[in-house]
Amino acid sequence: MLLLALDTATPAVTVALHDGTDVIASSSQVDARRHGELLLPAVDRLLAEAGHALDAVTGIVVGVGPGPYTGLRVGLMTADTFGLALGVPVHGLCTLDGLAYATDLDSPFVVATDARRKEVYWARYADSRTRLTDPAVDRPADIAEQVAGLPAVGAGALLYPDTFPKAHEPEHVSAAALASLAAEKLAAGEDLPAPRPLYLRRPDAQVPKNYKVVTPK
Repeated sequence: MLLLALDTATPAVTVALHDGTDVIASSSQVDARRHGELLLPAVDRLLAEAGHALDAVTGIVVGVGPGPYTGLRVGLMTADTFGLALGVPVHGLCTLDGLAYATDLDSPFVVATDARRKEVYWARYADSRTRLTDPAVDRPADIAEQVAGLPAVGAGALLYPDTFPKAHEPEHVSAAALASLAAEKLAAGEDLPAPRPLYLRRPDAQVPKNYKVVTPK
């Protein structure tokens, strides 16, 4: 097994390789505006570092969000393209689950990432492997009662200390955690979700109101 994992649902452009036993190479760069520019060079660099050609990859793991439309689709389209070119399966994993897995916590907590517009993408967890609620997007003040008293991880939690007073790192997801979680699930015979995006809301970019379409006669 050689899994290539990647995620662009947060400002982190993160890539990892997992051989079925352990992470053998990983890379993360935080730049919310350069997902498309940074992702493929990171994959090339990691493969070279690990001494593998791309055709050695036996499966792709991609974070499906939730996340902003533009960044998220970079990772998903790249994963789909690799899967088609190599003829290997492409597995999706919730980005929040990757953040949760990296904590290794065994008691209830919250994961919250920055959704912009003064909102967070979030979910509650029983432990690092068990999500209790579906991913959602809300204003922090609107969920204060639901998360009160719980530790929290992620950039969204760190941004809003009034709602998440027990916030701490990790700030962004790592592909190393996604790869390890996927390898664990696959070894246990679990079916992983399809790589379908969790946008949760409409894109930030909108067609202007009263936009006049000009078509040739």
